Amino acid sequence: MKDKDCIFCKIANGEIPSTTLYEDEDFRVILDLGPGSKGHALILPKEHFRDLNALDPAVAAKVLPLAAKIGAAQMKALGAAGYNVVQNNGTEAGQTVFHFHVHIIPRYAGAPKIVTWTPGSPSKEELAETGSRIREAL
Repeated sequence: MKDKDCIFCKIANGEIPSTTLYEDEDFRVILDLGPGSKGHALILPKEHFRDLNALDPAVAAKVLPLAAKIGAAQMKALGAAGYNVVQNNGTEAGQTVFHFHVHIIPRYAGAPKIVTWTPGSPSKEELAETGSRIREAL
């Protein structure tokens, strides 16, 4: 299924031009127009899925191997020292386009850190309670 009003559906299916790095029957991989670093790519499924929770399992099984393939190519072609694989779900998590997509962001030695956080220090009791609540929701 495609969403006629979704910009990523239009890009993934070739209705809107993009700098395409890779394409197959399920995905188009493009360069991000607002990159976090040189070579920042987006993996876009050709079918519309709002987020990870809506993603078809058969499509999901292909995403990480494709991310590894793109990341390895970024390292080889651009001299990246590594890469981040980022996927946001929901507004509070940073999702701005509600079409499942994965960012592959090359990382270069000496460049600013992009994906970081300050580790918390929960108590054993808090971890146990949090774990219990999540397990119950499964």
